[in-house]
Amino acid sequence: MAERIESLKAGIIAALWLIIAFFLTTLVNNLVLATNFEQLASLATDSFNLQWLVSVGIVCFCGLLFGVTYRYIIRADKNFQLKAGGALAFGLVRGLTQVEVGLSYSKNVLPFVVLGVESILWFGFAAFFLDTAMQLGWIKPFKGI
Repeated sequence: MAERIESLKAGIIAALWLIIAFFLTTLVNNLVLATNFEQLASLATDSFNLQWLVSVGIVCFCGLLFGVTYRYIIRADKNFQLKAGGALAFGLVRGLTQVEVGLSYSKNVLPFVVLGVESILWFGFAAFFLDTAMQLGWIKPFKGI
């Protein structure tokens, strides 16, 4: 049961970080990218509509899954490649899916590439914060069975 609680804590930390990252990137998209680059105008979103709330829910769920999985991926290992690979795998799955949707429904794929890069950055920073939480003792690394 203690392992499950630690995994839940990791999931909550990752979910919170991804929600913060979502807010920050949405703010940058709305205030900088969409206003200064015509090709990225589609990145502008209205706050607090149904689409936005669904996006926040999806981001939260992705963060929860990432945090739980990341804790089991890295265990007590200090291997940087393993840590980076876990974050990159989640970021690429989310990011490449966004690019694929962009290719299917739009002639302008650049906004979807920006969203894909954002996804990779989100999970990279989430991994950093999870590692920091483990170093501070907030979360115990998975020791194995």
